[in-house]
Amino acid sequence: MASLTLPSPAAPVGELLRAWRQRRRRSQLDLSLAAEVSQRHLSWIESGRAVPSREMVLRLSRHLEVPLRERNALLVAAGHAPVFPRRALSDPALQAARAAVEQVLAAHMPFPALALDRGWNMVAANGAVTPLLAGVNGDGIASATQRAEAVYETAGRIRNLKASCGFASRRDLEFILKPAAAVQESLVPVLRTLAGAAGIAISPDYAKGKNTGATLTPLGEVYLPLEGLIDVDAERTRLSKELEKVKSEIGKVDAKLASESFVSRAPAEVVEEHNQRRTDWLAQSVQLAEMLRNLE
Repeated sequence: MASLTLPSPAAPVGELLRAWRQRRRRSQLDLSLAAEVSQRHLSWIESGRAVPSREMVLRLSRHLEVPLRERNALLVAAGHAPVFPRRALSDPALQAARAAVEQVLAAHMPFPALALDRGWNMVAANGAVTPLLAGVNGDGIASATQRAEAVYETAGRIRNLKASCGFASRRDLEFILKPAAAVQESLVPVLRTLAGAAGIAISPDYAKGKNTGATLTPLGEVYLPLEGLIDVDAERTRLSKELEKVKSEIGKVDAKLASESFVSRAPAEVVEEHNQRRTDWLAQSVQLAEMLRNLE
């Protein structure tokens, strides 16, 4: 039987809607035109000055292509009841979907294959998985889960390190992992693939040299030697100039927002635009500062 699950909203509905709009890379004007609502009203909703009706939440989330589960979260955040049912895989209404999942799992035999939900809980598996789990207790599963989370988190931080050094799209970089504890060699190929790296060498005694990018991960410290990859001095000069420019822009926005005359007379959407601009500049300054630190 279908049931409605009440999600716990982590933020006010305005913040959630703004986050989805930014994720879809749409401006307030673009969304307001598509949803046939004034940009001013949309700005008020996002800033918390207005509470959207049930119909408005559904209309905006439809134009933002928000998943049904997250639309329930938006409705609850706005003080309305969720409208989209959540069903277990065993529900009769999902018989066709369940059959498709089972067919895919069966096609992997004799190799193990399993299906996970969004919470990484196993909901189905083929017969080859049973021997792998034989004798595994709850502690063993928890330990395996922690290792998997550590690998995914480490891969994400390596990708961020690449981006902060200006190599987001490159997959030919060699990294060095100074492990905090023993790392299974079998995890390295998985980590390398997830991180988009050409290689990851494990070196417990590695000492960070000059011009080496670094990041701290659950598996230990990860380093990216930059010598030979870029002109470090020229890049440091460029980033310093870029950071000064961003700081100047932040100062200009702060001056406007500190002006009582500007805040009281300007339309709400203009003030909100300046607040958003300040947030974007601050995020960029943090990124530039991180890139400079990696060049020390």
